[in-house]
Amino acid sequence: MNILLHTCCGPCAIECLAFFRTENMEPAAYFNNPNIHPYKEYEARLESLTRLCGRTETRLIADGGYGLRRFLSVTENGGQARCGACYRTRLQDTARYAAQNGFDCFSSTLLISPYQNHALIKETGESAALLFGIPFYYHDFRPLFYAGQNEARKSGLYRQSYCGCVFSEEERWRKKEG
Repeated sequence: MNILLHTCCGPCAIECLAFFRTENMEPAAYFNNPNIHPYKEYEARLESLTRLCGRTETRLIADGGYGLRRFLSVTENGGQARCGACYRTRLQDTARYAAQNGFDCFSSTLLISPYQNHALIKETGESAALLFGIPFYYHDFRPLFYAGQNEARKSGLYRQSYCGCVFSEEERWRKKEG
């Protein structure tokens, strides 16, 4: 069985890729993250994932390119609903690509982060699955988060300190200042 794994970054992918392989599934990493800002952050995350995919012999599909304007157009200028809109954009793109390119199902590394809205990611993935007629593979990867972060640190993979969006970065700096 082959699975298209929406992948936000290398560190979050480490344990997810390993998990799917233990389940006799062949994952392909799908990098589609119009939310990541600034452009240098986008490049750093893609480079980190590229290194991981090379090391683990994982197929990497980078789709969509840097999409700040697209992200801003769907996130209501950073309002409360921005995370849901961001999840919807990325998971619908993943489901569409998976359905159009012969994958058996799709999932996301967003499910590993203890900092993301897990219930909303699951709900959004299931909605995208219905919309595009391809199963969403749900698994709670959060117990594997710190193992993946430790492995990323040992491997020298770039590790970020915020989700990637300009609004999250602003919140991070405000917390430091206040």
